[in-house]
Amino acid sequence: MRIVTKVGSNVLTRKDGHLDITRMSAIIDQIAWLKSQGHEVILVSSGAVACGRRELRVDHDLDTVEQRQLFSALGQVKLIGLYYDLFREHHLHIGQILTMKENFQPGEQYENQKACMTVMLENGVIPIVNENDTVSVTELMFTDNDELSGLIAQMMHADMLILLSNIDGIYNGHPDNPQSQIIPVVAPQRDLSEYIQTEKSAFGRGGMHSKYTTASRVQQAGIQVIIANGERENVLVDLITQPEKIPHTVFSV
Repeated sequence: MRIVTKVGSNVLTRKDGHLDITRMSAIIDQIAWLKSQGHEVILVSSGAVACGRRELRVDHDLDTVEQRQLFSALGQVKLIGLYYDLFREHHLHIGQILTMKENFQPGEQYENQKACMTVMLENGVIPIVNENDTVSVTELMFTDNDELSGLIAQMMHADMLILLSNIDGIYNGHPDNPQSQIIPVVAPQRDLSEYIQTEKSAFGRGGMHSKYTTASRVQQAGIQVIIANGERENVLVDLITQPEKIPHTVFSV
């Protein structure tokens, strides 16, 4: 099975904004398990900007674009270095893919990108994908990495897309309301817009609205989508081996 897994900034960072190395390591352990079971995995990882912001103190004002370019350039190096070290403990090879929205338009760039990831998977290499924030600004940007992961899943004809957030799934009310319950299964064409909160995440650009939009679009392409809590222990393994035991929302096909 070919699985695209997207891990958001709120999963990878602690409340103080630093990378949560323990959780990052745990997710990598689970990806290594998926690989050992014969699954192909593509990892779409946020966290570069959050990572870079902690690397350098700037003593003058930067505008939003300058901040994004500077911190992503710094942070992506640190982020991919950590992934390299952690995956190496499992004797697994990784490769970095930095992409832009224009690369998903039909044409040579699209085909080259697809061919690159295909040959990586054929040779047991795990692609780690992120937006190239150093050059993707304003209208050139993806909405967030939820959108990016959905495009990757469709381009690579994945069997499953897993969106790891910091909540368990889509609720039929506000997640903080104890009366709210998770919607476990979303059938094709079902409209959940009345339940979707529009708040953005603390460290990322996305939110549940983005995940719902991505999940609906990918579901229409015939790919199963799961929204689950990346902070839960062993979440990826449990979603594959005993999904009935772990709260999540699945967009069925």
